[in-house]
Amino acid sequence: QSSLTNSDIIFVKLHAPWEVLGKYAELMNVRMPFRRKIYYLHRRYKLMNRIEKQISRFRGWLPKKPMKLDKETLPDLEENDCYTAPFSQQRIHHFIIHNKDTFFNNATRSRIVHHILQRVKYEEGKNKIGLNRLLSNGSYEAAFPLHEGSYRSKNSIRTHGAENHRHLLYECWASWGVWYKYQPLDLVRRYFGEKIGLYFAWLGWYTGMLFPAAFIGLFVFLYGVTTLNHCQVSKEVCQATDIIMCPICDKYCPFMRLSDSCVYAKVTHLFDNGATVFFAVFMAVWATVFLEFWKRRRAVIAYDWDLIDWEEEEEEIRPQFEAKYSKKERMNPISGKPEPYQAFADKCSRLIVSASGIFFMICVVIAAVFGIVIYRVVTVSTFAAFKWALIRNNSQVATTGTAVCINFCIIMLLNVLYEKVALFLTNLEQPRTESEWENSFTLKMFLFQFVNLNSSTFYIAFFLGRFTGHPGAYLRLINRWRLEECHPSGCLIDLCMQMGIIMVLKQTWNNFMELGYPLIQNWWTRRKLRQEYGTQRKTSFPQWEKDYNLQPMNAYGLFDEYLEMILQFGFTTIFVAAFPLAPLLALLNNIIEIRLDAYKFVTQWRRPLASRAKDIGIWYGILEGIGILSVITNAFVIAVTSDFIPRLVYAYKYGPCAGQGEAGQKCMVGYVNASLSVFLVSDFENRSEPTSNGSEFSGSPLKYCRYRDYRDPPHSPVPYGYTLQFWHVLAARLAFIIVFEHLVFCIKHLISYLIPDLPKDLRDRMRREKYLIQEMMYEAELERLQKERKERKKNGKSYHKEWP
Repeated sequence: QSSLTNSDIIFVKLHAPWEVLGKYAELMNVRMPFRRKIYYLHRRYKLMNRIEKQISRFRGWLPKKPMKLDKETLPDLEENDCYTAPFSQQRIHHFIIHNKDTFFNNATRSRIVHHILQRVKYEEGKNKIGLNRLLSNGSYEAAFPLHEGSYRSKNSIRTHGAENHRHLLYECWASWGVWYKYQPLDLVRRYFGEKIGLYFAWLGWYTGMLFPAAFIGLFVFLYGVTTLNHCQVSKEVCQATDIIMCPICDKYCPFMRLSDSCVYAKVTHLFDNGATVFFAVFMAVWATVFLEFWKRRRAVIAYDWDLIDWEEEEEEIRPQFEAKYSKKERMNPISGKPEPYQAFADKCSRLIVSASGIFFMICVVIAAVFGIVIYRVVTVSTFAAFKWALIRNNSQVATTGTAVCINFCIIMLLNVLYEKVALFLTNLEQPRTESEWENSFTLKMFLFQFVNLNSSTFYIAFFLGRFTGHPGAYLRLINRWRLEECHPSGCLIDLCMQMGIIMVLKQTWNNFMELGYPLIQNWWTRRKLRQEYGTQRKTSFPQWEKDYNLQPMNAYGLFDEYLEMILQFGFTTIFVAAFPLAPLLALLNNIIEIRLDAYKFVTQWRRPLASRAKDIGIWYGILEGIGILSVITNAFVIAVTSDFIPRLVYAYKYGPCAGQGEAGQKCMVGYVNASLSVFLVSDFENRSEPTSNGSEFSGSPLKYCRYRDYRDPPHSPVPYGYTLQFWHVLAARLAFIIVFEHLVFCIKHLISYLIPDLPKDLRDRMRREKYLIQEMMYEAELERLQKERKERKKNGKSYHKEWP
C-alpha cells in the first residue's frame, strides 16, 4: 500500500498464519504454556505459612503498598503462572490454547517473522539471502514491527480499561504520575522482548540499590554539617588572622591571610571528615553486593522468562565479512557448511592497527587535559589581576569553575569524534558476527568515553598541587608556566567541584538528547503533516504510517542507554570518597531516567524488534572492572587527596595527645600551624616575586610567608629540606593504601563467596518443576491414550495387547 504522505514509499505488511507460526515456533524451540503451576509447600514451611497468614490479616488493616501496581489494571500474564515447554505440533493438545490468534503474542510473532525473513533467498546467488542485506543495499528503507494502536485514549483506563498493551504501558509505566511505582517488567518483556526487558530490570535494580548508598552518603554529608562547629582544623583556619600565606601564582597573586579561606575550609570538612573512610569502604562493599545480588535477580528473571535453558542461535556472518573474505573458505564445525575464513596473520595485523588507533585517541585525551592544565595556570594569574573584586578575591575558584565548564564542552565534542573513530576501527577489524562487532565497538566506546570523562578528574585528584616545588624553586611547564597549587584548604574542594559540575551537566545533557531531541523531531514531523493534510486526516492515518513517522531506535540498540548508566556507575563509585553526594544525584537522575526511557520507547520510537538475551552481556564484566578500580582510586583519594592521613599522624605522633592513643578534636590543636612551612620572602625568584610587598597586613613589608608543605625553615642547615614529619606522613599514606586495598578486596571476595549466584529456593523450584513437567507429560500422554481406547471401544474396534 502506498504512503498517504509520500507516493514514492510503499508499505508491505507481512502476516504469518497459524500453520507457519506453529512450524517455526517448533524449529526455534519457542517455549509456550501447557499447564498451570502448582505451588508446592513443604511440611516444614507450614508454620511459616500460618505466620504469613496472620501477618497478611494484619496488613489488611494497613494502607496498601503505594509502590505496587494495581493488579486490576494489569492483564493476566498467563505464561508466568504456567509451566512451559518447547512448542511441538505433535503434542499441541498439551498446550493451553484458548484462541489461536492470541496464543503467540505479538512480540513472539514478530520474532518468528523476522527469523523467516533473515533466511529467505530473494535472488539467485550465493549471498542473496536475508532482510538485512536488502536494508543495507537500499532495497528497503526500514523494517519494523507495528505498535498495538495508539498510546492515548479518550476514556479513563480505570473505568474502561486499556485499549491495548501500548496504552497500558503508557498509563502504568511511561506516565510521570507513576514515577514512584515498580515497573511492570513482565508486560515490558511481553511487548518489547527479553533484551529490552532485561535492561529495564537492571536499571530498576541499580536504582533500587542506590537508595542505601544515597542514604549513607547523605548521612556522611550531614555528619559533616553537624560537626562543623566542633572541627578544630576549620576553627584554626578561620581564626588564623596572623598567618600570611604565600601567593598562589606569579606576580599578580597577592599575599593572603589564611583566615580568608575560612569558607573553603568549612566546605572541605563537609566532604572530608571522620566518616569518609567508612563511606569509602561501604561503597566498595556496596558495589560487590550490587553485582552479586544482580546475578541472583537475573537468575530469577531468567527462570520466570524461560531463559534458563535458552541458548543463542548460531549467528549469521556479517555481509561485510562475507564480502571481504569470500575467496577463502573453511568448514564450520557447528553447521558443517563452508564459510568465509579470515587468516590469523590478517586478523592480528588488523588488531594491532586498531590498538594503535585506541592508543592514539587516548593520547589525544591526555593532550586535551594538558591544554586544560595550561589554561588553569594562565587563567589564575589573569583572574588575580581582574578588576572585579569578587573574581579577584576568588581567582582560584573562578579558574576551577571555568576550567570544568570548558572541560565539559571538550568532553562532549570529543565524544562525537570518538564514536566515528570507534566505528572506523571496529569495521577495520572485520568482526565475523554481529555480536562480535557489538562487543568490540562497546569496549572501544566505553574505553574512549571513560578516559575522556575521568582524565581531568584523575589529574585533579592525584596530580594537582603534588609536583609544584616550593616558593623560590617552583617547577614549571616548558620552563615558563608555574604549575598550579592547591587552595590553602586543600585540593578536595577542586575535586568536589569537578565531580559535581560534570555529573550534573552530563546527566542533564544526556536526558535532553534522549528525549528532547526525538520530541522536537516528532513534533516537527507532526506539524508538517498537520499543515499539509489537516488534523482530522492525520488521525485517520493507518498504524504503519504513524509508526513510520516516529524516530527509529538507535543504530546500536541499547548501547547508548547502557553506556550512560555504566559511566554514571563509575562516577558514583570511583571518586565517591571525595563526593559523598554522588549516589544521591545518581538516584534522582535514575528515577527520572526510567520514566524518560519508558516514555521514549512507548511514544517516540518505532517499536523495536523483540529479541532474546540471558544477561546484560559485556557490560557486566565492565561493571566488575569499575568495582575493582574504585577500591584503588578511593584508597588513593583518602590517602593522597584528603588530609585524613596527615591529621591522623599529627594526632598520634606530634599533637597534644601524642603517645596517648587518642585522636579526638582536642588532639588536633595546633595542626594547621604544624602543616605549614615558613618561607623567606627575599628568596623569591624574580619572575615569581609578587607586585605587592604585603605591607597592607602589618604596615611594613613582609619578611616571611607560609605555604602548605612539610619543609625545614630557611635558616636551618638544609634550607627547605623535607622534615621528619613529611616522611612519617608519606609512610602512613603508603601503609594506608596497602591495608585499605587488601582489607576491602578480602571483604569483596568473601561476600562474593558467601552469596551464591542462584537462590536456594529458586534451585529447589527448578528441580521440582523439572520433575513435575515429566510427570505431567506422562499423565497427559496417558489421558490421550485412554481417550483413544474408549473411542475405539465405542466404534467396536478392539486390539489385543493394548497399552495401557
